[in-house]
Amino acid sequence: MLTTKELAIAITEALENKKGVNIKVVEITEVSSLADYFVICTGTSNTHVNALCDSVEKDLDILGEPMLRREGHRSGTWVLQDYGSVVLHVFTEETRQFYDLERMWVNGTPVALDTIISE
Repeated sequence: MLTTKELAIAITEALENKKGVNIKVVEITEVSSLADYFVICTGTSNTHVNALCDSVEKDLDILGEPMLRREGHRSGTWVLQDYGSVVLHVFTEETRQFYDLERMWVNGTPVALDTIISE
């Protein structure tokens, strides 16, 4: 069983391995009871968004961390995957700009990813 931070890192690594764009991790423990972390990522197309999500699901299943819920997979413009303490949001660029989750969760704490991924 992974810690919450290890879970966020595993999600981030799976996204990076499938060429996710502009990956951000925001710690929200101090501002919300929804989760401990949000991971936010952009896919270059609807197909890429779904491929990113499928990759995360597969990698986390291997690690013994099953997804609790998935929303939006059919549309491919915004997919949410709920892992309990970590929630993943994968968007197309246009949809990410429209919803602007980073602005909504500005009181969260950004997690430095430079030691995890190379952008």
